[in-house]
Amino acid sequence: DVQLQASGGGLVQAGGSRRLSCAALGFTFRDYVIGWFRQAPGKEREGVASLLLRDGDADYAGPVKGRFTISVDEAKRAVYLQMNSLKPEDTGVYYCAARPRRGTFHTLTWLDYMHWGQGTLVTVSS
Repeated sequence: DVQLQASGGGLVQAGGSRRLSCAALGFTFRDYVIGWFRQAPGKEREGVASLLLRDGDADYAGPVKGRFTISVDEAKRAVYLQMNSLKPEDTGVYYCAARPRRGTFHTLTWLDYMHWGQGTLVTVSS
């Protein structure tokens, strides 16, 4: 079974950095895509970044491009989301999710992902 567990959330000041981790078990890395998503109170879940685990090809949502970096450590079976220059609007519960890879197809639509971990809360104070 695919198992995902996100961690690393917490309180951070605006302008600061935080690294989230997603422990991933139960699937062959090269055959999957990992996505990071977030959900702020009262708002819809939105995609942040996705990563093709086979070759490290990444895609980012516009609001985080240039500030966030998604990466993988296959030996540790972990996917990371490095978040820099954080803003109060980055506040939310962050989730990692997985879906089987289809070629080089990227998607930041949460409905396209079928495996989810529990979220980790990131709060950015102004």
